[in-house]
Amino acid sequence: MELFIKVITIVLTIVLGLCIGSFLNVVIYRLPLNMSLAKPNSHCPKCQNPIKWYDNIPVISYIVLRGKCRHCGEKISLRYPIVELLNCLLWFLCLLVSTNFIIPNNDMNWLKFICSCFICSTLICIFFTDLDHHEIPEIFELILLILGLVLLLDDPSMKTIMLKVFGFIGAGGLFFIVNLIFKLIKKRDGIGFGDVELVSTMGLILGGYVMIFSLIISCVVGSIILLILLAINKNKDKEYPFATILVPGLLIGLFVGNYVIDWYMSLLGVM
Repeated sequence: MELFIKVITIVLTIVLGLCIGSFLNVVIYRLPLNMSLAKPNSHCPKCQNPIKWYDNIPVISYIVLRGKCRHCGEKISLRYPIVELLNCLLWFLCLLVSTNFIIPNNDMNWLKFICSCFICSTLICIFFTDLDHHEIPEIFELILLILGLVLLLDDPSMKTIMLKVFGFIGAGGLFFIVNLIFKLIKKRDGIGFGDVELVSTMGLILGGYVMIFSLIISCVVGSIILLILLAINKNKDKEYPFATILVPGLLIGLFVGNYVIDWYMSLLGVM
């Protein structure tokens, strides 16, 4: 019976992850353009023909249609199945890591699991909207803030609350000061306020120590990506969306940050 419940949980997580991933594509495309998420129904942007339900099955429809519109043959962006698969993968990792699902006789932490899933989906939306529009809609920041506050219920100890408050104030304050210094020197913003809000809310979710680890990972990965882009692109003044550099590090921190911090503390003999 226990094995059956685990199998059902895994299958539901994968299916829901794909379905929510399909909805995220709608959010990523429509929300920055102030379009309704409900109307009109999904349709081809070129021929305007509505997409039937059987052509809107996550990943499968893209493969069957060979990445083209059934009516006009317009190419469908590869981003759509990528977002669906990415959301599915992250939800599955939330099941394995956030709830310790793979450890026998371990109680399921449903609150942490559900919140982690929504955090991952929100970060996906932030990544792609910032990539396309160089802005982060406020609704995403609000969602992360609410999820961070809800997660305080998972471990309401004073130590955990202090670490998360430190992460919230410290990360946001650090980025605010860096942007202020940059603005004094360059006479323009170097870090958008949306990025400041992003690190603040994620600091609340991850806590101070894990947030520091996540920012270090983001800096390392971001520096490598930036050097590659600068080598390819001759325009040295081109601006790159900062959230696309932050999000991978934040996701890594969400999944393995606590384990890395615990390991590091044990080396220092703190634990």
